[in-house]
Amino acid sequence: MADDTDKIEQQIAQAREELATTLDQLAERANPQHLANDAKTKVLAFLNRPPVKFGLIGAGGLVVVLAVRKVVKH
Repeated sequence: MADDTDKIEQQIAQAREELATTLDQLAERANPQHLANDAKTKVLAFLNRPPVKFGLIGAGGLVVVLAVRKVVKH
């Protein structure tokens, strides 16, 4: 009977440790700074893809040309 009690206590202690580890992992994942860094990394990776990068460069160039033309007309 004492062996059963010791075994149950060990299982409870192990379950507590596993739960604490899981909670720590969840807290790290839900950290706002961590989430912001992940989002920033994903956005930068998307923007650095050649089709997106060159499309944005082209759009920026077009905006500059249109702004210069508007300034020159007035």
